[in-house]
Amino acid sequence: MADVEALNNNHLAGKEPPALRGGLPLLGHMVPFARNPFLFMKRVSDELGEIAQFKIFNQRMILLTGDEASTLFYRSSDEQLDQSAAYKLMTPIFGEGIVFDAPIDRKNQQLRMLMPALRGEAMRNHADKILIEIEDLSRQWGSEGEVDLVAAMKQLTINTASHCLLGREFRYELTDEFAAIYHDLEKGVNALAYSFPNLPLPSFRKRDKARQRLHELVRDIVRKREQQAEKPTDMFQMLIDTRYDDGSELSTDEITGILVAAIFAGHHTSSGTAAWVLLELLKHPHILRDVRQELDQLFGIDGEVNFQSLREIPKLENTLKEVLRLHPPLIVLMRQVAEDLQFKDYTIRKGDMVWASPPVTHRMQHLFDNPEVFDPDRYTQPRSQDKNLMAYQPFGGGKHKCSGNAFAMFQIKAIFAVLLRRYDFELVDPPHTYVDDYGEMIVQPKSPCRVRYRLRAGVQQRSVATTAEPAPGGGCPIHNALQNPSQTPASSPAPGRFRIKVDRQLCQGHAMCMGEAPELFQVDSSSTLHLVEETPLLRNLEQAQRAVAHCPNQALSIETE
Repeated sequence: MADVEALNNNHLAGKEPPALRGGLPLLGHMVPFARNPFLFMKRVSDELGEIAQFKIFNQRMILLTGDEASTLFYRSSDEQLDQSAAYKLMTPIFGEGIVFDAPIDRKNQQLRMLMPALRGEAMRNHADKILIEIEDLSRQWGSEGEVDLVAAMKQLTINTASHCLLGREFRYELTDEFAAIYHDLEKGVNALAYSFPNLPLPSFRKRDKARQRLHELVRDIVRKREQQAEKPTDMFQMLIDTRYDDGSELSTDEITGILVAAIFAGHHTSSGTAAWVLLELLKHPHILRDVRQELDQLFGIDGEVNFQSLREIPKLENTLKEVLRLHPPLIVLMRQVAEDLQFKDYTIRKGDMVWASPPVTHRMQHLFDNPEVFDPDRYTQPRSQDKNLMAYQPFGGGKHKCSGNAFAMFQIKAIFAVLLRRYDFELVDPPHTYVDDYGEMIVQPKSPCRVRYRLRAGVQQRSVATTAEPAPGGGCPIHNALQNPSQTPASSPAPGRFRIKVDRQLCQGHAMCMGEAPELFQVDSSSTLHLVEETPLLRNLEQAQRAVAHCPNQALSIETE
């Protein structure tokens, strides 16, 4: 919080943020925003700087862009910037009293309930399921053909998310119905819903009908599972069995809402990003050549893929990072100001809505070299342009960073570790026609988005064998007996030792560190990270460095003498 306090403790406070001219009576700047939200916010930032104000209907909006202003946005507490008040559009989708419609403590308990299904040990179990879904897609494609890439990736990622996160009923018994339900829920997220989520629009009626039908399905599955002697081990069952801190169980409506929240976390950031990975590779053949060469060297032309091997694909991973910089799925993140805040010599008033826009910040020249150029090498050392967490923010930042980010990254790497070795691809239309569709609040490539594919020479249609390898060190179970999360003292480590530092605002309990070094890290049932020892011996340094490298939120760092 020190960086936020430094921004707030400026006694020159009182100036109003610079205001955008124009706007219409009652509507404010809604028309240009709805036409193209990204271009509108980029114009506001270019003209007025890192802090600016404009109006949407009668609500004053404060746009914060760049790394300094983003620090205020992402590092402020829930008591200062209210996430719930900004996302009332999700209440008809998640449900009343669920996630963004719940009090802060209740919301945080509900979000923690998602983490066990998104943690390192769960990801190992997800690996086989993800690869099964990729194989199913490949069998549908056959040896050659043409597809709408966005539609194909939407289907693949919703199948993967439902298989990994919801369980067999949704994936194998309700596949088509659930896909239709999810489509109608997703269409309920649009620009109008931010201000008027209950207008009598056809898309909102479909959204509400889909939410009611999903609740009915969940209720029926809960009743069915109550009669089963052997219970599944999926997230659905975990939510049935879990309890709030006060000991109360979840209602079927709460289970429904949290399951939908999990799918939004695990799917909506993935389908458009997956499509853009292939499109950008096809637009940049030299990068595609390097990525495919890396995959062929690691796996062979049709070799085995597993959890551990998918974590060590630097060229593909850097390509994915660069796609997320230029095409982040969320173009605006919002909070409502609960108490007056200072940013430099400006005052942001209680009741204002503050916005962050990742795609605008991602295109700032002083933060990224040649920001309009697709350049995956910008993430290699010494450039490492993803290390400024307030500049590189495709999944948001701070403690509210999207908890599905690790699942999304892992899933997309798995998709292309298989497909790029199996098929040759080409664009059907001219490269410049493949662009983002900013008419949707969750950004996807504009349709139609056509690509051709042909089985590579020497490749046979076959199932990819998968083996979820154990974590280095044996995959120690979670210990709940550890107490009092470690706080990092300011002193230097003793000779022959090193110090592990944890940014508690960034850590979400994914437990990737525990998979790499169970002797050093433990994550308990509430997703709280505990350091087994604050200053381990240097013989443990290599393990700790792996843990730091694989932390999806970059919440860990190491200090040596």
